[in-house]
Amino acid sequence: MNAESDEEGRATASVASGSSAADGRTADRALGSRAPAYIRSSRVLHLSWQAGIFVVGLAVVAAGIVMLPLPGPGWLVIFGGMAIWATEFVWAQLVLRWTKRKVTAATQRALDPKVRRRNVILTTVGLVIIAVLVGTYVWNFGIVMPWKIDR
Repeated sequence: MNAESDEEGRATASVASGSSAADGRTADRALGSRAPAYIRSSRVLHLSWQAGIFVVGLAVVAAGIVMLPLPGPGWLVIFGGMAIWATEFVWAQLVLRWTKRKVTAATQRALDPKVRRRNVILTTVGLVIIAVLVGTYVWNFGIVMPWKIDR
């Protein structure tokens, strides 16, 4: 066992013992590298492997960032890049676990009947207000195509 894997083992044990999922049980997987044993056995090979994973994850995250203002599933691609990073880096694993807890909590809140009822009411009121404003505009000005407006 080399110094890096020993260091990762201690970090894994300390983080895994202190972290817990939303329902109170400990995390399912230990943190750390998912690289095959023969890659982890050589420090140079393992660093090369991590560099490759970092570059691939960075490319995927960058593509997701580009997709945010453009058509495409930007956030999904960003989280995919984070998942690629999480195969090797503890910080990415912790970020993904935190994100999963937050998304699960938000889903539970959104499924609460009181919150759903409130959201339906607010959406309905908003749509009625927009319909009244559009109807008032059409009543006063009619429907005129922008290229036929007289100045």
